[in-house]
Amino acid sequence: MKRLKSRREFLQTTGKTATATFAASHIAPNILRGAEPTSESEPVRVAQIGIGTRGTKLLSDSASKKNCKVIAICDVYKPHLERGIPLANNPDVKTHSDYKEVLNNPKVEAVIIATPDHWHEQMLLDCIAAGKDVYCEKGWTTSIDAAKRMRKAVKDAKAVMQLGHQGRQLAAAYVGGEMIAKGEIGEVTLVNTGRFFNGSPERPPWRWYGAYSNYERPDPKQVIKDLDWKAWLGNCPEIEFNERHFWHWRNYWAYGTGQCGDLLSHELDQVQTVLKYGIPDSCTSHGRINYWKDDREIPDTWQSTFMFEENDCMVTYEGCMNSRRGQSPEYIGRDGRLIYNSIGQNASMFEIFDDESAHRIARRPRLEPKFFFSPDEKHRRPDHMQDFLNCVRNREKPSCDEDQAFIETATLMMAANAYHEKRELRWDKEKEEIV
Repeated sequence: MKRLKSRREFLQTTGKTATATFAASHIAPNILRGAEPTSESEPVRVAQIGIGTRGTKLLSDSASKKNCKVIAICDVYKPHLERGIPLANNPDVKTHSDYKEVLNNPKVEAVIIATPDHWHEQMLLDCIAAGKDVYCEKGWTTSIDAAKRMRKAVKDAKAVMQLGHQGRQLAAAYVGGEMIAKGEIGEVTLVNTGRFFNGSPERPPWRWYGAYSNYERPDPKQVIKDLDWKAWLGNCPEIEFNERHFWHWRNYWAYGTGQCGDLLSHELDQVQTVLKYGIPDSCTSHGRINYWKDDREIPDTWQSTFMFEENDCMVTYEGCMNSRRGQSPEYIGRDGRLIYNSIGQNASMFEIFDDESAHRIARRPRLEPKFFFSPDEKHRRPDHMQDFLNCVRNREKPSCDEDQAFIETATLMMAANAYHEKRELRWDKEKEEIV
């Protein structure tokens, strides 16, 4: 979404923005969390488990922080471990192939978990038992029972836990949420979210080799020599080495939850950040492999619908791996729409339109919004990793703590289970169970 005008130009030419602008100006102080590192002179001593597709970015990110020192890295695949050495920004970084060696190091204060989802629960529990704080990639885990065990462990130990939904670092979600709460678009009854991406037969979605959009296939014979396959499988069914499962684990149910944990979780976390409704009351899901019939088990086309009954609001998620059509978060109220500029984790700006038909808003020339939010210096927040590191030192709750992680897991598991069971599922608030 291109910036339509500077804020000054916009306010000079549009009288309708007065109420919304007043609301936004009074929101800013409430969303600041301290953008700079804490004043502690000693950096947080960090270890990272997993230097794969997402782990590479997390390692580079943490190693660049002033109040962080990466002292150990771990991976069961030798080339990934080796590529992590320069990224750690520490010539003395220790390397390990067994993550428990990392946990036995008393100098490690915090651990970043960037492994496939099927390892998250055990690693987090082991980290907490060893007295470490944890940054864990999303989706948090693959069952409600696991999420309960993880939440209890974090709370009992009074540990700091941050789940990797980096969209929470963006002020736009908080500003938009407070404007909705103040009634700027009227009662919100529908929210639309989604994820769309495409590919080619040579570059199909989710068929990367160790890095986003890397389609250069390593020699399978060398891969098996460099990989501890049994350690990678963990508690998953024992099978002979399968390079497609190793490289493309997102496509198979044994290792994760497909679009639910990988994409839907980001979009619904943005909705949670904006509306703060918690766990949905019910969910229905439909999915099918409509195009990428390449042995993947995960549907390439997906729809989930969530109901928040107490709030009289429906939230939809639709995903398609055969299209580039965009669907940024769209909040639809009685009096207007609040539309973000990008997918949930990157939604940094938004526009508010009066109640208008969708084609009038989207057509060219575009309909002018009545309010446009673009963050400036007063909206600055720490990035997601910096927030975690700050909280390790000051012992405050990070923006996506264990309670938010539990909400995420319940939401994504309702979507996944509704697909598998082919029926509407409900959330039992008393028992904290999907029924």
